[in-house]
Amino acid sequence: MIENVAITADSTCDLSPDLIARYGIRIIPLHVTMGEDTYTDGVDLSAPQIFDYVSKTGILPKTSAVSISEYAEVFSSLVSSGRQVIHINIGSQFSSTGQNARLAAEEVGAGKVFVIDSENLSTGSGHIVLSVIDFLENGVAPEDIPEKIKEVIPRVDASFILGNLEYMKKGGRCSSVAVLGANLLNLKACIEVKDGAMGVAKKYRGNLEDVLKKYVDDRLSQPAEAYETKRVFITSTCTKDRIPLMIRDYVASKGIFDEILVTTAGSTVTSHCGKNTLGVLFIRK
Repeated sequence: MIENVAITADSTCDLSPDLIARYGIRIIPLHVTMGEDTYTDGVDLSAPQIFDYVSKTGILPKTSAVSISEYAEVFSSLVSSGRQVIHINIGSQFSSTGQNARLAAEEVGAGKVFVIDSENLSTGSGHIVLSVIDFLENGVAPEDIPEKIKEVIPRVDASFILGNLEYMKKGGRCSSVAVLGANLLNLKACIEVKDGAMGVAKKYRGNLEDVLKKYVDDRLSQPAEAYETKRVFITSTCTKDRIPLMIRDYVASKGIFDEILVTTAGSTVTSHCGKNTLGVLFIRK
């Protein structure tokens, strides 16, 4: 059955090129504008370009949703090839991308395109993409997937340690006073997604590497039986591989997960969170 189903997702799911190829996922990219130039997320814009632009201008890039017409073109093409489409998008509280996908699906026709709101972002959404594929591989019919996945979505544990709060300040999500206080006290914020929205879960004090280990200890403090052990994501905007690979090894030392997937955040997510952000994302039982 899975051969007759196309899996699509917007680019904020932050899946690696290897995973996209392995599962034949069609990624539909958001757009990022810097100055007068507009780029395609995951195609022609890198994290160093973003960091350089913000450093030089003091201005955050602007991100924009996939349009209805862009979605309709992709969905129509896939349906015309004889396939049903299951599309997973970033949480509706973060972007209008999901609404556009639903409107495009209505244009294509009922029962042909199923749009799922992941209620998450980055590889929190990526987990939902791969869970959909797991269901299909286990024989669940495409039309039953939207109902089945509702049970998984609330169990996704998505959180990130922010390397600094500068991008949050520039984006109007925290004050200059908060940033100054965090810098003076060497604080790092843990942001988590709950009920489809972001909030501060905890603040840590210390250098980034020590904070990240404390963060992993906190998130993985329960017995292995508390987690879906099939996979865990380590997703970051770190400019050097050493830190995410160090955290990969530290997570591996816990002996919980069968597969540890290290991915790099795409341009859209990077534009909002800045340098040296890292998250460990998994599904709880």
